[in-house]
Amino acid sequence: MNGPFPGTTPFAHTSLASSTGAAAAPGHSSPFGAAAVAASATPGDHRKATFEANKLQKRLRRLVGQAIGDFGLIEPHDRVMVCLSGGKDSYALLDVLLSLKDRAAVPFEIVAVNLDQKQPGFPADVLPAYLAARGVAFRIAEQDTYSVVKRVIPEGATMCSLCSRLRRGVLYRVAGEIGATKIALGHHRDDLLATFFLNLFFGGKLKTMPPRLVSDDGRHVVIRPLAYVRERDLVRYAALREFPLIPCTLCGSQDNLQRRQVGEMLRDWEKRFPGRLDSIFNALAHVVPTHLLDRQLHDFASVRPTHRPEPDGDLAFDVELPTADLGALLGEDNPFPVAVSGA
Repeated sequence: MNGPFPGTTPFAHTSLASSTGAAAAPGHSSPFGAAAVAASATPGDHRKATFEANKLQKRLRRLVGQAIGDFGLIEPHDRVMVCLSGGKDSYALLDVLLSLKDRAAVPFEIVAVNLDQKQPGFPADVLPAYLAARGVAFRIAEQDTYSVVKRVIPEGATMCSLCSRLRRGVLYRVAGEIGATKIALGHHRDDLLATFFLNLFFGGKLKTMPPRLVSDDGRHVVIRPLAYVRERDLVRYAALREFPLIPCTLCGSQDNLQRRQVGEMLRDWEKRFPGRLDSIFNALAHVVPTHLLDRQLHDFASVRPTHRPEPDGDLAFDVELPTADLGALLGEDNPFPVAVSGA
């Protein structure tokens, strides 16, 4: 989709070294970070590493720009609050949005916000130093949600739900205080797929994280610009950029989480059945309410014969064949009262 955030130009020919006009953060004197440069033993290796890094960044820009255009995530004069946790996803989200901001036809602001939840050992100086070095406007919100979660949730139980709810409440408040018009979260394609199956397996709903929605309190618009981006690309990008990652000590060590189990299932599918996850993700954008069971979305009681061929008729499990192949199978004297029109 072409527009103010096109999937190709004007971002396709910019290099990682010029990804932002801001000063480099500590550890970012090289566009790839010291470790990536050291790993390039020869000039040829360095050129190859540079080429691959630029290709990766172009892909991230293209996918984020496509999501912004497809779902109208950023509009003129938006003030986008980028929620920065210290993980790879939110770092990459901020980095790519800064890059697009410098080149997009649509003017918008970025404010990075981190919530210091007062977890023991949290390195409170890392994010302020990084953001100041990048020249990014930011705010650090301090709220002791850690103690609340530890007090309320029994030892060994999953903390994610309560932690997320408390965190959202604080972030919504901060968004109002700084005048943010959009709240940008770092959920990526793998998160959307995992959420779909979590709702399917445990919630009895066909539902996932939408790229744009209204917040729980009805006062804000939440956006997910990484909706088209694969997690494996974010892992590579974080390594290339050498983001100062901060692990979550509250829930990161919890085993047997449902989301983690679903993630393992999806990774196994990706290895054993290449292309399956692509097909599932594409299906999220091609919903056929007439072929499901939700009476809120379709008035089944009003269905009547139309007396004309229906391309979306009772074909739910038909093998999709080109017209020529289907015609060859049935022969010229088609004995069945169906239209030989293929898929």
